[in-house]
Amino acid sequence: MFSCWLSRLCRGLSTPTGRITHRIHGSLSRRLMLGSRRRIPELSSFVARTNTCGELRSSHVGQEVTLCGWIQYRRQNIFLVLRDFHGLVQVLIPQDESAASVKKILCEAPVESVVQVSGKVISRPPGQENPKMPTGEIEIQVKSAELLNACKKLPFEIKDFMKKTEALRLQYRYLDLRSFQMQHNLRLRSQMVMKMREYLCNLHGFVDIETPTLCKRTPGGAKEFIIPSREPGKFYCLPQSPQQFKQLLMVGGLDRYFQVARCYRDEGSRPDRQPEFTQIDIEMSFVDQTGIRSLIEGLLQYSWPRDKDPVAVPFPSMTFAEALASYGTDKPDTRFGMKIVDISDVFRNTEVEYLQDALSKPQGTVKAICISEGTKYLKRKDIESLRKFAADHFNQEVLPVFLKANRNWNSPVAKSIMEEQRSELIRLMDIQEDSVVLLTAGEHRKVCSVLGKLRLECADLLEARGLVLRDPALFSFLWVVDFPLFLPKEENPGELESAHHPFTAPHPSDLHLLYTEPEQVRSQHYDLVLNGSEIGGGSIRIHDAELQHYVLATLLKHHLCGTWWTLNGHSN
Repeated sequence: MFSCWLSRLCRGLSTPTGRITHRIHGSLSRRLMLGSRRRIPELSSFVARTNTCGELRSSHVGQEVTLCGWIQYRRQNIFLVLRDFHGLVQVLIPQDESAASVKKILCEAPVESVVQVSGKVISRPPGQENPKMPTGEIEIQVKSAELLNACKKLPFEIKDFMKKTEALRLQYRYLDLRSFQMQHNLRLRSQMVMKMREYLCNLHGFVDIETPTLCKRTPGGAKEFIIPSREPGKFYCLPQSPQQFKQLLMVGGLDRYFQVARCYRDEGSRPDRQPEFTQIDIEMSFVDQTGIRSLIEGLLQYSWPRDKDPVAVPFPSMTFAEALASYGTDKPDTRFGMKIVDISDVFRNTEVEYLQDALSKPQGTVKAICISEGTKYLKRKDIESLRKFAADHFNQEVLPVFLKANRNWNSPVAKSIMEEQRSELIRLMDIQEDSVVLLTAGEHRKVCSVLGKLRLECADLLEARGLVLRDPALFSFLWVVDFPLFLPKEENPGELESAHHPFTAPHPSDLHLLYTEPEQVRSQHYDLVLNGSEIGGGSIRIHDAELQHYVLATLLKHHLCGTWWTLNGHSN
């Protein structure tokens, strides 16, 4: 099973770079693959226009055309620019008396009014070409015009350079959707979904299936939205993910299918979640993790926009333990360094009481991150803000250490570091003259988590001061694998709960630990991470009924009812 969150994936692709903006206007729709051969979509079929505003070129000179669009702006009642979803074109307003009615319509219609014009494509006079416009070599000599809809005064101008608050954009969503950026986003999503369907259905024999929206509650997982029915006391749930239907379809013999599924989760308290989203939900039988990962890499490579650098496969992978130890999170942003370094061995014989206490406890460790050019870009108040963040959110003490730079706000720990320890730290962490080290000590997972958060906070601070760490044009994909199968319950650490869901298969190498040390068992869950955001994830399912029964009844102490677990036992 694999689910890919479209909103997060498209978010990173949604900002076209300046060098390809015009090319997108002229060629986005022409890159679609339909059937077994490439063909150009008929963008003006079945409608009044003959062409779109953005497609006309010098090769069209002499042709009679009819265009429909919005008036972008008007200049001196001589020219106006007409806009549609495909681009812009300049229209020459007739000045002779015989075309007075046409001039009246085009000169008096407010900006953003919808008009239909008919006329002849002509070349612009020499020296008046506009190389910044794809249609900059031509203009339309209008013969007739019709005002289809006049525009009233708008709350903001429909221009991408105009700054609008998000609240205003949402209030007038129908106007915001006219902007180039929103048009690009929606059409990019449509293009990618179509290419994904083609890859899965036409190239790999998947079945595209739609499942019900009103259903029964799924045990476990996120909170669900409840929908009342007409029968008193009875309710439907909106699917947080089509879990129940996955199992039914797998058992029913549909051994490879997918759906573009709408999911609903009542997780308003979590800042990185939204109540509804769309995911590509893929199910396969008789597959292992390697096969799924290859499928997803091929899917993204096939559907990737052509104006972006191609996706290189295979994607690198990292275990959950490695991600936590080096980045402090299970969704690391690998576009920049500043990795967490374990410096426990350097301080085994330290006299610093804070470090001694941490190292004497189980899972005790001392770790640090090195902020290159920290003394150049960060001020004392920034360091104090980072320390306060760690104390408020993690109840963790973080110490700033300057080993080469002279700062009167150096931590007392720095003064207690012996010369031998200092040299070893400089070697381990590649500390330079302008480096700042943030050091903390305590339980391994907690220390990694706090330093992982501080790593991102530091990146934000440095980039706010002009240092570029995370290239927005770089797409850094990463598989994170070998998650723990179980975690201790927060309310009762002596009991276990599933790290993801109770149907995730244990790692084949750890099966023997399931009956002796279940907390050490790794799972066959895998996440796909892009630039620090989880954009997809899935797992190989338990397909052995006895093993599923043992996990649910013995380890998780679930009350089994009906065929809940047996249905899941048949799905990989």
